[in-house]
Amino acid sequence: MRSPRDRREQAEKPDNAPRHKTRPGAKSGARAGGGMPHKGTGKSEPEATGAPAGPMRIAKALARSGLCSRRDAERWIADGRVAVNGKVLSSPALDVSPKDRIVVDGKPLPTQEPSKLWRYYKPKGLVTTHRDPEGRPTVFDKLPPDMGRVISIGRLDFNTEGLLLLTNDGALARHLELPGTGWLRRYRVRAHGQVAQEQLDSLKAGVEIEGVRYGPVEATLDKQQGANVWLSIGLREGKNREVRKILGTLGLDVNRLIRISFGPFQLLDLAPGTVEAVKMRVLADQLGPHLAREMGLMDEADARRERGATKNPGKAATGPRERESGRDDKR
Repeated sequence: MRSPRDRREQAEKPDNAPRHKTRPGAKSGARAGGGMPHKGTGKSEPEATGAPAGPMRIAKALARSGLCSRRDAERWIADGRVAVNGKVLSSPALDVSPKDRIVVDGKPLPTQEPSKLWRYYKPKGLVTTHRDPEGRPTVFDKLPPDMGRVISIGRLDFNTEGLLLLTNDGALARHLELPGTGWLRRYRVRAHGQVAQEQLDSLKAGVEIEGVRYGPVEATLDKQQGANVWLSIGLREGKNREVRKILGTLGLDVNRLIRISFGPFQLLDLAPGTVEAVKMRVLADQLGPHLAREMGLMDEADARRERGATKNPGKAATGPRERESGRDDKR
């Protein structure tokens, strides 16, 4: 029987390689930002100083603080909610540095912490927003208060359960949810109806529904169970209600949808409603040295070691991946 530690490390191992290497600044027309910030009251709440950790665009500084996504930051600036050195901004076309004092809604910008990532099993019956107009319970209402500010990477709708990634870094959230990053989302699906594997294979070419084009879908028929079928689905875009709409074109009515992985991060035996931090070393390995350093996950010694491993592949076995479960666990 595997120990809890073995299961945690397995959940953080790559299940499938990204189609493209992750890189900062990947371009895509996909929407930004998963959920709104969850504000905790525990000890992990960063001290407010109103200054970014390094030179960057103002919208990126707000996103890195965990307050919002870059797109939300641009809206906040347009609404006059952001001031730099006492001057209210009207445009996001501004670079800021650690010497600048940034204020949002009259409060100093929180100090940037190293990027963090959590795996969360979202139960059915929660919305992935900070506030719901209909008064339904949200993901952020159910999180431990000592997590501090977090936002979701993408969304899962009200009736979908399974793996939801959370982070304290809006810039990281935007990067990981972009289709250009190439990470596959995998789902287990139960649907009412019948379907043949040949019909599912037709989804590999993508499908257009009501004028919206959906990309290629990997679909496998696992079993027929009474009036229902169980399927395994893999896709890279994650548009709103994508799985339900696509399977609807085949006459299937989805009655249970579980996301089991997002890129290299897996749900495995994480219990519904529980949250578990991903090790900084594992996250850094998945992002690559350049982005990991930008997100504050890798010091210069680590970066030199990674560059050396790239130039001398034969020495790669001594790199960070081999040391995941060693003393770096204390980071």
